[in-house]
Amino acid sequence: MAKILLVNGSPNVHGCTATALDEMKAVFEKNGVETETLWLGKKPVPDCIACFKCQQNGKCVFDDQVNAVHEKIDEYSGFVFGSPVYYGGPTGRLTSFMDRLFFSVPGEKFAGKLAASVVSCRRGGATSAFERLNQFYLMENMIVAGSQYWNQVHGHTPDDVRKDEEGLQTMRTLAQNMTWLLQNIGAGRANGVCPPEYEPKTFTDFI
Repeated sequence: MAKILLVNGSPNVHGCTATALDEMKAVFEKNGVETETLWLGKKPVPDCIACFKCQQNGKCVFDDQVNAVHEKIDEYSGFVFGSPVYYGGPTGRLTSFMDRLFFSVPGEKFAGKLAASVVSCRRGGATSAFERLNQFYLMENMIVAGSQYWNQVHGHTPDDVRKDEEGLQTMRTLAQNMTWLLQNIGAGRANGVCPPEYEPKTFTDFI
């Protein structure tokens, strides 16, 4: 069975971001896609310190939720990372988590898997936060799912978000699109369609 990890990067476990993710979760589960929700909590999340220990030890030097996800990475068919908007960007907590996760996990573990971003704002800054999160997937050969609009909801409280009919519909459509993509990937593999075979990565460093 396909499984999607929903990561809530808000400090509020039942806030606006969770409301958007829950809308997606209901669609996934209705269509037989298993979900797991990870709330990053309120405690600080260490930044990546470029120590490169993960390249030697196979995991991040900071043993927290990053390594917990790393250990289960093969279980997930796709990911949704959600964040409130802080000054036009996602939370530092979420980007620190993603910096370390995407750096410490080998790229082939993400390649070919689905990814999507969800952002929540009171009024503005949603598209720049949305763009920032998408950069992670576009470097790892992931399949980035879209919806009928940018994946954003608006409101100051969860009750406000529940009134954002277009935003919630965008969440449901996103989950439907991800479900459809998962079905197509599964059908392709069942019929012998193999994923791409990539060349070894070339890094151009001007030194």
